[in-house]
Amino acid sequence: MQLLEFQAKELFREYGINLLDSIASTNIEQGRKDAKQLGYPFVIKIQVPVGGRGKAGGILTCQNDDEFELKYPQVMDLTIKGEKARAILLEKMADIKKELYLSLFLNRSKRCYTIIASAEGGVEIESVKNQIIKEVGLGKVSDELANEVAKEIGLEGKTAEQFADILKKLSKLTIEKEAELAEINPLAIMKDDSVVALDGKFVTDDNSNFRHEELQKYQEKSEIEERAEKSGFSLVELDGNIAVVGNGAGLVMATLDMLSDNGGKPACFLDVGGGATTESVYEALTLISKMDRVKGILVNLYGGIVKTTVVAEAFLKAYEDNLIDLPVFSRLKGTEAEKATEMLQGSRTKMFATVEEAINAAVMEVKN
Repeated sequence: MQLLEFQAKELFREYGINLLDSIASTNIEQGRKDAKQLGYPFVIKIQVPVGGRGKAGGILTCQNDDEFELKYPQVMDLTIKGEKARAILLEKMADIKKELYLSLFLNRSKRCYTIIASAEGGVEIESVKNQIIKEVGLGKVSDELANEVAKEIGLEGKTAEQFADILKKLSKLTIEKEAELAEINPLAIMKDDSVVALDGKFVTDDNSNFRHEELQKYQEKSEIEERAEKSGFSLVELDGNIAVVGNGAGLVMATLDMLSDNGGKPACFLDVGGGATTESVYEALTLISKMDRVKGILVNLYGGIVKTTVVAEAFLKAYEDNLIDLPVFSRLKGTEAEKATEMLQGSRTKMFATVEEAINAAVMEVKN
């Protein structure tokens, strides 16, 4: 999930990263109130999840009410790379001396975070020759490393201290939110040598978002996710091909992590909850059937309040109605597990004694 600039800056502010005063709005009436509160001059910035906003006319300076009335709707009506404005950010203008670049990203192949920093900011980092690249493992950036990066891009004194402080805070934010990318471009050195984040990009890992309830306010729910919520269970769409179903967020999260660790790609996180009925589980299967990318279903369920036979009945009804025609890999334990296993014998559901066996079979089947 890629956050918009103003959303990324909400997180930056929470972690103490230096920012200019700014206010986001979604209509000109609110924008007028924000303009009075913020005071001129300021910059009007379109909020879209793509780059190239400045070149496309999505970032304009504003000096007075007349300019605001002209430029706010002009920016709001823009479409950039197929993306319409989702909000408008009004931000105080900056007295900039120099622009820097700073980011941390998750290097999946090396299972570590990597810092990229440069004394050149405001441009695509791929075009910058003098990059500082440091691998930092999965832990937070140390004082020593932060100071080393600041020195290597030619900073000193107050500027170096503030840069190092921002790098450490950005690292803490990135790790605690399990982000794939946190980028500040440009990170500006002001005329008074202070360091301020002028822009922000923050990309979360869809496979870990369900562990962060505080990020859910930034999630644009799909039609399927909204329907699941109305039906009384939790469903989060992911980008893989194996739907993960269970009861209890902790159990589903653990199953999803195990699946990922074994080379599988989750298509969704689906928690049928403690009050599941045959009807609600059937509705969950209905929603899974609408996800074209799903090639298999992994069920890890421990019967307590929810009887495992309730789940079995829902699957049998789904088979009878030709709702699903996918391989199902299931581990059922707890209340009425033996009866549920008997009910599913001879069906398209493959039963396993352990979740590890179910996961291995699901991964092998879907890969083939």
